[in-house]
Amino acid sequence: MTQKELAYLEDAIGHETSIINILNETSKNLTDEQLISFVNSEMDEHATQKQQLMNLLEAKANE
Repeated sequence: MTQKELAYLEDAIGHETSIINILNETSKNLTDEQLISFVNSEMDEHATQKQQLMNLLEAKANE
């Protein structure tokens, strides 16, 4: 994997972290249970995506 590709992965992980933080703060300010549920499910999906990216980065680092 090239340095550019590694940098892209690191950027993507950073973006996922930012999205998770934004969704977390948003859910704290909501009162509608349906919106809270939706935001929490989105947070879970982004956490999964972040973990997949981190696993890929780790696998490439161990090659």
